[in-house]
Amino acid sequence: MKTPPNLFKQALARGERQIGLWLGLATPYAAELCAGSGFDWLVIDGEHAPNDLRTMLATLQAVAPYPTHPIVRLPHGDAVLIKQVLEIGATTLLVPMVESAAMAQALVSATRYPPQGIRGVGSGLARSSQWNRYDDYLHTANDTTCLLVQVETANALAQVDDIAAVDGVDGVFIGPADLAASMGYLGQAAHPEVRKAIDDGIARIRRAGKAAGILCADETLARHYLDQGVTFIAVGIDTALLASASRSLAAKFVLGKDATRRARRR
Repeated sequence: MKTPPNLFKQALARGERQIGLWLGLATPYAAELCAGSGFDWLVIDGEHAPNDLRTMLATLQAVAPYPTHPIVRLPHGDAVLIKQVLEIGATTLLVPMVESAAMAQALVSATRYPPQGIRGVGSGLARSSQWNRYDDYLHTANDTTCLLVQVETANALAQVDDIAAVDGVDGVFIGPADLAASMGYLGQAAHPEVRKAIDDGIARIRRAGKAAGILCADETLARHYLDQGVTFIAVGIDTALLASASRSLAAKFVLGKDATRRARRR
């Protein structure tokens, strides 16, 4: 068998918009439900959601039958963890808090086999190679691995030209919440100054010839960023969708129940 292509990476290279959803519930069952909803990609969040290596593996297995691309967000850019996540079958990684071109270059190295990088060779134990059933895996993995780096502070955004220029970085993802905090606007990701900085960052990433990405659950603002040229965008979060829908449903019945009780007392 041959190693399958990374269709998400190919789509980014062609400049095709990829619409995604963030997964924070940390359950493979919920991930499978979302995998059939029609999104181009899903993020398995290991930074702010309670995912570990085993739940990441189970989630990758749960979404594998569906035509959506799983992306694993690591808690941090550790080379050992990168190796492990690649070997459980992730082909696209999203790494948070990348502050410089040097950090981005180190991440590229961690995702590549020698001589291009430092990734350890253990494909016989790995789901990524289908336990060496992909007979060309060791020679194709470097080209099929997709690396997305997150730029999340004002300092990092100031260096985004150099970060985006690193060979092996496929896309640069702007993190609005942390960017806003670093600019003095904690909790105000839609502040005009933050939006201005994001628009500028998107333009600079595109000028470097790389795909720009972002998470934005506000539909109007998400469409604005699409108009600015983002290639991959997450337009919702599973936890927020469930919280909103459950709160809305409760309001229809629980609040109504309280009103009925008050009326009966009169």
